[in-house]
Amino acid sequence: MTSSTFPNISINTERLVLRPLDEDDVPLLTEMMNDEQIAAWTDVPRPFTEQAARAWITEHAPAQRAAGRGLDLAVTEFLTQRLVGIIQLTRTNWHIRSTELSYIVAPWARGEGYASEAAMATAQWLFGDQKMERVELRTAADNTASQQVAQKIGCISEGVLRNACIAHLRGDDGVWTDVRTDFIVWSLLPEDLEGSAEQLADTGQFTAFTDWS
Repeated sequence: MTSSTFPNISINTERLVLRPLDEDDVPLLTEMMNDEQIAAWTDVPRPFTEQAARAWITEHAPAQRAAGRGLDLAVTEFLTQRLVGIIQLTRTNWHIRSTELSYIVAPWARGEGYASEAAMATAQWLFGDQKMERVELRTAADNTASQQVAQKIGCISEGVLRNACIAHLRGDDGVWTDVRTDFIVWSLLPEDLEGSAEQLADTGQFTAFTDWS
């Protein structure tokens, strides 16, 4: 019998610990999700309240995992234990062994290569421990930072889903408006990872994946 839910796990890299979300994460999760860049590229409520953060941690994330649809992991710094991002797995299909991966990095942790490091470690765990055969990423057409992460971890661009994404633009008056744009679809297969870990190590942005538990 094959597994149809992700386990509650912790994934360690040299700099990061990826673990289940915890109620202690509420304050920093709230602050992070109110960042303007995150609001622009995600469909989170605006403003994002502590109540919304608590509901995500205690209700939404456990329900998604229990239903077999995905997994939400807090990305934290190994040394400080500070929350620096989120990794999300969604649209998981256990029959074809595929899942969609997305990442959010806190404004206070950008430019450190954390998204690439966390996404790479998650992909290695998915292909190794979970026997996944495909990881899919979708990046908004104008979200170049997210596209760079996909490229760094070895993803292959497969094409464009036209008009499939709604981004958000904040005007000078502070009012947010919806802007329709395209999704770029990327995929990662087990064989794609073989060279990408070494490339990231060469840039100093990723040190060999250590362990999961």
